[in-house]
Amino acid sequence: MSTTMEAIVITHFFGISAMAVSNKIKDKAIAKVSVHGGHSGQFCHHASDSLEQVIQAYISHGFSWVGITEHMAPSSDSTRYPDEQEDNLSAKFLNQRFRDYFAQCKMLKEKYRNQIEIFSAFETETYEGSEALIKQLVAELKPDYLVGSVHHVNGICIDYDEDHFQLALESCGGIIPLYARYLDAQYEMLQGLEPAVVGHFDLIRKFDPAYLESFKALEIWQRIERNLGFIADKNLILDFNLRGFDKTAEQYPSTPVLKTALALGIAVVPGDDSHGVNSVGRNYERGIELLTSLGVDTNWRKPALIQYDS
Repeated sequence: MSTTMEAIVITHFFGISAMAVSNKIKDKAIAKVSVHGGHSGQFCHHASDSLEQVIQAYISHGFSWVGITEHMAPSSDSTRYPDEQEDNLSAKFLNQRFRDYFAQCKMLKEKYRNQIEIFSAFETETYEGSEALIKQLVAELKPDYLVGSVHHVNGICIDYDEDHFQLALESCGGIIPLYARYLDAQYEMLQGLEPAVVGHFDLIRKFDPAYLESFKALEIWQRIERNLGFIADKNLILDFNLRGFDKTAEQYPSTPVLKTALALGIAVVPGDDSHGVNSVGRNYERGIELLTSLGVDTNWRKPALIQYDS
């Protein structure tokens, strides 16, 4: 399909020209930012490239600011990601690497401060005992902010692959109980941490092609509304996660959840969730087309920074 025809199709469905959005981004009328991203092969086993290469890519793509939000270190060998377990990366090694990440990120933040605004942050995990570890890491490493995410249900990683998702589903006894447990874990995380940014809100649907039907279950939609209500009350930012376009039918959060969040006045800010140079800024224009069609304010709000005693 030609660029012109793509623009016509998008205009028909969303009421906005893709070319107009692209031109606004190029003219810097809409700033390029990422509230969640910057994973690198240097500090994340399922990413690629060095952190400096990733930051240089953000600069070359014209980003005005970016939150570098590497995954937190595991609490023990049992809470490592499956690929870390397969390659025998110990929790001790991963914890030291996480501290190295912060040292490197803060150095690069200063090195490139005249070219891009960088926030040194991290993405949380949610499992038994994670909250205490997160608070310990915050006190020690002093991140600018947190991205609060859930990747595990009953201690099983739900977004790694379909096999692990199936294990989590079986541990809950069905798809609706799985969604319920995920959303309850998310709510507990929100209450315990009040993270400045809430990461990929409905990640649980990644391997559920019938997720729109799952959302219709009363006990699921009530939980979604409860969690969004908390986010609105605490004035947190919802990560408009562009990586969803690569992994599922649409972005995170999905359009029904997104519209509900917007109706509650929740701030929505793009996060490319990059995992290497090749995914920096990927799907950005596609995401902005949708947000613009929904009337989202593109004067992107920055995350509230954690305040520390001097």
